[in-house]
Amino acid sequence: MLKEERQRTILNEVELHNRIQLTDIAEKLDVSIDTVRRDVKELDVENKLRKVHGGAVSLGFANYSPARNNVYALEKKTKIAEKAVNLLTDNSVVLIDGGTTCLELARLLPPSINLTCFTLSLPVASELLNKPNVETIFIGGKLSKDAQIAMGSNTIHNLSDIKVDYSFIGTGYVDADYGLTEFDWDIVQTKKAVIAASKKAVLLCISEKLNSQHRYKTCGINTIDTMITELEPSHNQLLAFKNQNIRLL
Repeated sequence: MLKEERQRTILNEVELHNRIQLTDIAEKLDVSIDTVRRDVKELDVENKLRKVHGGAVSLGFANYSPARNNVYALEKKTKIAEKAVNLLTDNSVVLIDGGTTCLELARLLPPSINLTCFTLSLPVASELLNKPNVETIFIGGKLSKDAQIAMGSNTIHNLSDIKVDYSFIGTGYVDADYGLTEFDWDIVQTKKAVIAASKKAVLLCISEKLNSQHRYKTCGINTIDTMITELEPSHNQLLAFKNQNIRLL
């Protein structure tokens, strides 16, 4: 495979999943980790992604910009966020996860809506501060420099003390049979605690992530109450999910 093809694949993977590991990409491309490391370093120098220890993150995920000009599939994520807003009612208590789609939800909250909103994401918390009728509560813990979210034992403990009406969460990978998965064990444990702190969990997910999975399981698909994609619920890509006990929007 030519270098241009390898780097195009790396960029596609990091944009879709926000973060990648060098070992995963090396396996996918059937090349050495050193080859992938060199490719990632070049892409970092070209300001197409950000190199981190053991992997890479997308610029839209790592560097929040109010202009949102580096967010992958922004139009699709905006459509998902618009659907999610319709679930909200005045005086609800909700939790908004980290990630670019959840950040779009925070941005699109109507100024008039009254909410109590928990979040473990610094970019989401910053966006919520612009909403005059939203009481924002940041869930503290060890901060991930890559994901800009609180995670770990303190965050999990803090989550155990709350029960929100809805949690709006993202995922790296989702499969109708296997459920939600990630490559990061600590993020999985934090997401498990988020779901446990929710009366109803709502997954916000672009369709390109459907039918994908990774090594660490967050939950089965039936644990999620609602899944929102940019597609219409009747779309053929969602057929496998229709047979599950899950609401599609």
